[in-house]
Amino acid sequence: MEDKPIDKQDILKELEELHSLDHDYADGRILGSMCTEAHPFAKEVYCKFLDTNLGDPGLFKGTKQIENEVVKSIGELLSLDNAYGNIVTGGTEANLMAIRAARNHARKYKGITDGEIIMPASAHFSFKKAADMLNLKIVEAELDNNYKIDVESVKNSITDKTVAIVAIAGTTELGLIDPIEEISKIALEHNIYFHVDAAFGGFSIPFLKEIGYDLPVFDFSLEGVCSITVDPHKMGLAPIPAGGIIFRREEYLEVMAVDSPYLTVKTQSTIVGTRLGASSAATYAIMKYFGKEGYSKLANDLMENTKFFAQSLKELGYELVCEPELNIVAFNHPNMQTNELAEKLEELGWEVSVAKCPIPSIRVVLMNHVKRNHLEELLNDLKDIF
Repeated sequence: MEDKPIDKQDILKELEELHSLDHDYADGRILGSMCTEAHPFAKEVYCKFLDTNLGDPGLFKGTKQIENEVVKSIGELLSLDNAYGNIVTGGTEANLMAIRAARNHARKYKGITDGEIIMPASAHFSFKKAADMLNLKIVEAELDNNYKIDVESVKNSITDKTVAIVAIAGTTELGLIDPIEEISKIALEHNIYFHVDAAFGGFSIPFLKEIGYDLPVFDFSLEGVCSITVDPHKMGLAPIPAGGIIFRREEYLEVMAVDSPYLTVKTQSTIVGTRLGASSAATYAIMKYFGKEGYSKLANDLMENTKFFAQSLKELGYELVCEPELNIVAFNHPNMQTNELAEKLEELGWEVSVAKCPIPSIRVVLMNHVKRNHLEELLNDLKDIF
């Protein structure tokens, strides 16, 4: 810290210089991110609520009411009439809350003290954080030939120590949807907590199904699903950070609750204490602004770009890891190592992501900032490389 105050303009100049080092979504060259630029209206609302703290909701009753409405709306989107949960910092915190709820519920009602969680090899790394923090053992279920969680492997992995099963609706590296309906039946039969990580797919699958896409069921219409993670700051176009955790029953929040004696509420269930209300407000605003019609158009546009890109890659001679189910395309050059191809693309100014599961591949996430003209530029470069 400086001894004396510095002029505001000098500070802004320095910050602008540092900000210029950041990549800009609008350039269309960030290809591996599941986040995108927030909608201007969401940014406007976000700024209005910067001083609100949902960690002390009695002081911010209006903002708490907004969060409740957002949770209700997302719950209804996921086929749940009476939803419980919170808007948190993102998918990682949401997944942490879900696994903590599962562990505590199993500890309270089943007496399990050394629990295990079953999850696919394709699960997000946040579950490794959860297992580490919550002293749980990860049991990794195998993937089937379609790179989705293998149902038989899940069945064979269940023990008397299993506190949760995890499946994915929109895997991080391939955008695939696990056979959640089948796993829901298994979880129900064995009375095991079942969490669906739909951080990526949660804000697109319902809208794609609405307009006729044939996609698997993944939501609370399946009786065995206990909680779902959904990230409004992905396809929802809310500002970062805005993740959502939705629970079927209030008791899952209650088993996580700790006393908060000096606040305006008696207990607190979230991992983070001080919580910015701006994320809830911005999500509330942008969901109303787009509505189902707007989000359906956005989801369809992203899938049209996905289909165009995937087909164009095949025509150039590149090999897809799998046919895209959501707006992610993973591919390889038939005669070039993945890392070498990634380096060539990076030299041409493309910020690519290299997937590791199930095999190394170039991974492109077709988010809102990646327009058709950007894809045409990328395809021209890939043609030259080929």
